[in-house]
Amino acid sequence: MEFIKITEQPSLYNDLEKKPIGEILQEINAEDHKVADAVERSIPQIEKLVSQIIPRVKKGGRIFYMGAGTSGRLGVLDASEIPPTFGMPPTVVIGLIAGGDTALRNPVENAEDDTKRGWEELQQYNINTKDTVIGIAASGTTPYVIGAMHEARKNGILTGCITSNPNSPMATEADIPIEMIVGPEYVTGSSRMKSGTGQKMILNMISTAVMIGLGRVKGNKMVNMQLTNQKLIDRGTRMLIDELHLNYGEAQSLLLLHGSVEKAIEAFHNEDELT
Repeated sequence: MEFIKITEQPSLYNDLEKKPIGEILQEINAEDHKVADAVERSIPQIEKLVSQIIPRVKKGGRIFYMGAGTSGRLGVLDASEIPPTFGMPPTVVIGLIAGGDTALRNPVENAEDDTKRGWEELQQYNINTKDTVIGIAASGTTPYVIGAMHEARKNGILTGCITSNPNSPMATEADIPIEMIVGPEYVTGSSRMKSGTGQKMILNMISTAVMIGLGRVKGNKMVNMQLTNQKLIDRGTRMLIDELHLNYGEAQSLLLLHGSVEKAIEAFHNEDELT
């Protein structure tokens, strides 16, 4: 099949600069409504990927997100939220962006065009067959990502990808491609819009489902979250009140003593057993 970049197709709207603000916002919102449906159609592939990731991470494997520009930033964002949300070390989900940390705030010229750099960066982490590489690129053509995925797959490492174009070069390097087809962007070619929104949704789904599969959530609660501010200490305290029927002071003391909701609950039940 011929590869056509839907992400580069002309917007369905024209003369944007002549429109009143309210109309612009309504039209962007109308386009955004399409994103959740596109993600829904991708769920079978997302499920396949998550199902293969969980046993690998249980054996000590890691997840590497790789992207350039908006896609790279979203990967780094999702990876950075795993330790505070689920209490996992920052070495389990790792976001790599073409051009390095500088590229999080400023574009780095030609960084995404280097086909070898991505694999070199993965090798610095001693990547192995327990790991998973997930390429993120709306276009599906980013050389930095494709080169890394090609070498990873050649070395027996599970590869997945998130793209907004069908039958892309990146998808051919993925064991499990996720093709989220959101259509042309409101501003032609601006894949930070619908494509970026969809990527964020899928990354949320992948990492959250993996963490639930690893036992980092109990019931529906973040029992392993890091207690990095007063809001989270209060949230954890209220979880313990609900679970253990303590008063606020007792619950907070227990939480701060043990450092997480899960450890506090375990310690409380162990003391109960001893008495």
